[in-house]
Amino acid sequence: MAQTRRRLRSSTVVLGGMGVLAAALSACGSDPDRRCVDRDSYTLGDGYKVVSDKNCSSGSSGSAGSAGSAGKGRSRAADADWYYDSDVSSGYADNGTFSRSEAVDRGGFGCSGSGGG
Repeated sequence: MAQTRRRLRSSTVVLGGMGVLAAALSACGSDPDRRCVDRDSYTLGDGYKVVSDKNCSSGSSGSAGSAGSAGKGRSRAADADWYYDSDVSSGYADNGTFSRSEAVDRGGFGCSGSGGG
């Protein structure tokens, strides 16, 4: 019976340690959660309409969609941009930020506020 307790205690410590490590690694990832949204589509109660990722530049924040929207049949959203750490529901994103550095600073356990890019 003493061996059972010791084994249970050891596995609990290992599982707990793995959980803390996983939380630390995921909280300090290189990119925060992001969605490509149309900045001109905001509605109270819903938020910004989520559009295809191809409408946003692959880099960091900036209105990349507005530069190329005038040509070739408006294949891009009028003012698409990355929207970070938002709540997403029914194709709309709300309660986030357009600032990547602000989203990184919101990071959790083990993150440094001076990092980011």
